[in-house]
Amino acid sequence: MRVFCAGIGTETNTFSPLPTGLDAFRAGGYYPAGQHPREMSRYGAPLILARERAKEEGWTVLEGTFAGAQPGGMATRAAYEALRDQVLSDLRASLPVDVVLLGLHGAMVADGYDDCEGDLLTRIREIAGPKAVIGAELDPHAHLSEAMVESATLLIAYKEYPHTDIKERAFELVDLCARTFAGEFRPVPAVVDTGMIIPIHTSRDPGRAFVDKLSALEGRNNILSISAIQGFATGDVPAMGTKVLVYSDGDENSAQALARSLAKELISLRDKFRVNYLSVDEALDSALTPGAGPAIFADRSDNPGSGAAGDSTFILRRLIERKISDVALGPLWDPIAVQIAFEAGVGARLPLRVGGKISPLSGDPVDAVWTVKALQRNHVQTGQAGEPLPVGDAALIEADGIECVLISNRTQAINVDLFAQLGCDLADKRIVVVKSAQHFYASFSKLSTRILYVGAPGSATPRHETLTYCKAVMPKWPISHS
Repeated sequence: MRVFCAGIGTETNTFSPLPTGLDAFRAGGYYPAGQHPREMSRYGAPLILARERAKEEGWTVLEGTFAGAQPGGMATRAAYEALRDQVLSDLRASLPVDVVLLGLHGAMVADGYDDCEGDLLTRIREIAGPKAVIGAELDPHAHLSEAMVESATLLIAYKEYPHTDIKERAFELVDLCARTFAGEFRPVPAVVDTGMIIPIHTSRDPGRAFVDKLSALEGRNNILSISAIQGFATGDVPAMGTKVLVYSDGDENSAQALARSLAKELISLRDKFRVNYLSVDEALDSALTPGAGPAIFADRSDNPGSGAAGDSTFILRRLIERKISDVALGPLWDPIAVQIAFEAGVGARLPLRVGGKISPLSGDPVDAVWTVKALQRNHVQTGQAGEPLPVGDAALIEADGIECVLISNRTQAINVDLFAQLGCDLADKRIVVVKSAQHFYASFSKLSTRILYVGAPGSATPRHETLTYCKAVMPKWPISHS
């Protein structure tokens, strides 16, 4: 069996002011054909699993280009077309192929392309031919389009949020595609649009119970795979929204019936899926009440994992104004402040302007006299699958009892080692502010169960009714305006 593997991925916040060009992909992980390392990358999981199976079963694995970028604003036309055309060139050079395995995101938007994955899959189908089995692993925060479903044989999204099951879903994808090529299965898709855009946090019910139910239903009554596509609300494209995707083995009726039933269940639970986002002062008031462990604030609106800049100062400013100490905050993306901290050296005390550099949605810069407590070249935090996640040069600075982790490569908080490796002891803090929406949870919830989701201003705001949509189909609960 000849198996071609490739991947392109980024999550596009169409309201973000940060363009995503080729340099963003080079920084995020760019591997030309045949150069993907042995370790798993975000979009390389299907390749890693295919390599393992090839040793056992004698497959020929043909490796194309892999490229992933940190979530941001619109991808440039030049970047998308260059990466897409490279993957297509790699595929043509590998023909004939029996199976195509792709690592994608599902919410990539470029200038001139509202549906990058649909465009890519359509072109891959044209090249690989109608008999090829084409499978793709997706992030659940995808825009599931008709073009994607029509062009692929199988699409499987991660079930967990935070995304701790990337390797497991890749295993399912590789196995089902191989067995489909062998003639064991004939996948038939069914998609039901819920008319909503909701988060499904698997760290709590009802999300935990719902996803467990999906897993229990797979492998029974001819059901091959079920994906809850949560959608990505800060992507203003026609396919945006929460959908249910079911694949059955040759039985369209059973797939449709199950997809409708699961969509109906999601709709019935929609109020329970909503996250209670507090204002900055509401969160601070709550955090100052006695409780076990530090209060952990998720600064969702400035989450780089949702395309925000990661340099907003709204929470930091209120901490200073309210004279609240014993606080850790990070990562704050400010390469200029990091450079100055390195010039000053550990132990230096100096006036420093931090944050608030990208747009009005970043807030105003904060001026204070900071002490440089630690510096680290090429700092790394640990990802959800144990993979290293570089954050670039980093500095730990402190002013008035507030410690901030400054970084030079924009990224979100995933692991407590982001702070710990710089000598910041989170257990002693009253408040820990993380630039993240939910991926922080797996690691930081071990530190404290006092998790507060904060809806400060920002380009990744959860208050979607404040955004101006032009292409998304409205209304879409709970966004009521058209």
